[in-house]
Amino acid sequence: MGSTEVVIKTTKLIQQVCDRLRVVQSHQKSYDYRRRSDIEFQVGDFVLLRVLPWKGFVRFRRRGKVGPRYIGPFKISARVGNVAYRLDLPNELSQIHNTIHVSQLWKCVTDEDAIVSLDNIQVDESLNYIERPIAGLDKKIKVLRNKEVKLVKVKWQH
Repeated sequence: MGSTEVVIKTTKLIQQVCDRLRVVQSHQKSYDYRRRSDIEFQVGDFVLLRVLPWKGFVRFRRRGKVGPRYIGPFKISARVGNVAYRLDLPNELSQIHNTIHVSQLWKCVTDEDAIVSLDNIQVDESLNYIERPIAGLDKKIKVLRNKEVKLVKVKWQH
């Protein structure tokens, strides 16, 4: 075998390897694009902030499995580039940079009726407040094997 034959054979093998790599990459790309959803937020939207990567850095109330995965909601104050947003973070989170990548954010979907204004709540010295029932909305009897349980749906003050 001459040196030109070796070069031609090596070139063919390299071309074959490159073709196979392109096929594998296109397969992986199609799998990735199937699950991809481009997320965009508007300035003024509320988002939750993912805290799992900071497990050893910042503690949020609890450790391990029972620790929160997302905290918030925080308001988006500005868009920085294509994939980053600036958040209005409270002073307790001053050690975290306020520009966050979109992969670390989760859209906060809230019901406006579920928001409780803190002005109406009166808290005593032991940080307790009294909930008062306003009306009974519905009654139902749930039948179990040996007994019946009466259920009442109540509308509370707050």
